[in-house]
Amino acid sequence: MYARRLEKLGITKLGDFLYHVPFRYDDYSLISKISDLQPGETVTIQGKILEIKNQYAGRFIIQKAKVEDESGIIDVTWFNQPYIIKTINVGDKISLSGKIKESKGKITFVSPDFEVINDSYPIHTARLVPVYPETRGVSSKWLRRQVFKILDDYKKNLSEFLPRDVVSENNLLNYESSIEQIHFPDSLEEAEKAKERLSFDEFFLLHLSSTLRKKEWESKLVQKPFSVSKFKKEIDMFLKNLPFELTNAQKKAVDEIFTDFTRSTPMNRLLQGEVGSGKTVVAAIAMFVAYLNGYKSILMAPTEILANQHFDTVSKLLFLYKIKVSLVTGSKKTKDKNFDVLIGTHSLLFQNYDFKNLRLVVVDEQQRFGVEQRAIIRKKGKSPNFLTMTATPIPRTVALTLYGNLSLSYLNEMPKERKRVKTWLVPKVKREAAYKWIEKQIKENNDQVFIICPFIEESESMVTVKAATKEYERLKKEVFPKLKLGLLHGKLKGKEKGEVLKKFREKSIDILVATPVVEVGIDIPNATVMLIEEAERFGLAQLHQLRGRVGRGNKLSYCLLFTQSTNPETLQRIKSLETLYNGAELAELDLKLRGPGQLFGTMQHGVPELKIASFSNFSLIEKTKKVAENIFPKLKSYPLLYNKVRELNTQQVSPD
Repeated sequence: MYARRLEKLGITKLGDFLYHVPFRYDDYSLISKISDLQPGETVTIQGKILEIKNQYAGRFIIQKAKVEDESGIIDVTWFNQPYIIKTINVGDKISLSGKIKESKGKITFVSPDFEVINDSYPIHTARLVPVYPETRGVSSKWLRRQVFKILDDYKKNLSEFLPRDVVSENNLLNYESSIEQIHFPDSLEEAEKAKERLSFDEFFLLHLSSTLRKKEWESKLVQKPFSVSKFKKEIDMFLKNLPFELTNAQKKAVDEIFTDFTRSTPMNRLLQGEVGSGKTVVAAIAMFVAYLNGYKSILMAPTEILANQHFDTVSKLLFLYKIKVSLVTGSKKTKDKNFDVLIGTHSLLFQNYDFKNLRLVVVDEQQRFGVEQRAIIRKKGKSPNFLTMTATPIPRTVALTLYGNLSLSYLNEMPKERKRVKTWLVPKVKREAAYKWIEKQIKENNDQVFIICPFIEESESMVTVKAATKEYERLKKEVFPKLKLGLLHGKLKGKEKGEVLKKFREKSIDILVATPVVEVGIDIPNATVMLIEEAERFGLAQLHQLRGRVGRGNKLSYCLLFTQSTNPETLQRIKSLETLYNGAELAELDLKLRGPGQLFGTMQHGVPELKIASFSNFSLIEKTKKVAENIFPKLKSYPLLYNKVRELNTQQVSPD
């Protein structure tokens, strides 16, 4: 029973208890005599139970006790905890911690934390008491007991694994003390030192394990290098025939991929770029070179919408060269098993296609694919080259930590024809004026509009949230009765989504009301206005990605942000989108303001879970990276550290 509950807390083995660290400490360290107690103070008293009983008051059961020390007697009361009288007996020595109250001129203790300490050391009272993340049926008190016992038995196994000079040069607490002090600290200062040491360990081990995986990839996997210079004429012609000029960032990324192709180790590269920065074009160029070398490519996308979008884009780019591009999704399966480029969702992994000559795999939004799926892909081809792509804005220091085992390419420029999307946080009083302005944009300029709502249906607990279905009906009847509206959300079937998008693309829909399903994979050049309801419910990086769905043509585009919040900090956070247009900068700001949850909320597979450190601690990330770089060449000289890194690599869900 406990095993399933503990699994929700990430505890599956004994050692996990030691890394399930407190999120705060209750300070019960002040031990007082009963005669010295003052109302309102938080203290611990220790004395003997004189009497304890249940007292019935209607439907309530009250537990009443009298406790005596050498200075006096105090009444203690608990409510609806009848098990207490079986736990505590008359004559027991007890430790009680909590806030002192006064009732009818008399000092009393109401619902204090307690423990019997006849022959034992107090762990729930009389100290800085750890309070842990809990789940149903697993309390902090229960966790405290387990950790205390495990620590007692496990101490001999807590061997220092960091090199001595790393500990001393970085002024770190030793490992054994860190584990003890993070759970049962002598002071808040010691708890902070323990947290610093264990946070250092997390990042340091991550950097080392990433580097080790990269070296093992390079040593174990070999490929017959591609020829690039041989096909220089064809490649130059392909680039010349593109309907646009590549940005400098795209040219740099293409050169890096070409260099990878000519090596004897398969490529393992991450291409990170803003929405609309041209990642798909870079991937198409790589596919073209694979084709020239006589090899096949596949492109995997997490959703049907995105797979269809890639199929349209890649087909147009490769059409002139008679390259056969096929599409496979859950709702569309091609009967022709022969392809040069195969594009689809993960469903293509389970189709019977000829993957013998597969040498290039492109995975878009790779964090949404599990390691098992990537392993299947690797088996289907003979040591294929991997190009993984993401539009999720990640601060550079964090990206280097998450994807240290991959080579990184950044598309930090937008195509020249792309105009900056003007962004405004719109006050409530201007909502109606904004609607009129939108209608004018549609009628006079033939523009199209996205209206984004956070949820599909309104629920009782979220009555303030603009639900997409309800908002669609309201806008259609009350606000834009003369315009054509469409509705798009995640509960629609793939075919239904496709039909809605087709109508929007063909301008049969003026306004598309949608949930954040449009965040990736929709390219409508004529859409120029993005209106986002309840903007405070989105992370800055996600708002930035939604904003990237407009401004994809040559028209001036706009993003209007609405919120019900009146919190000055929230408004300031959203307002930052008016002046910041770099996704990584916005992601970094969000990390500082809201923590990593929003940034990595959808990244279910590629992001290692930090138990103690925080991805917003950029200085520690940088510091540990430098230390790891210095240690790695002599890693095998430190057996305990090397084993720790190897162990992490077997446990971790790898993003490669």
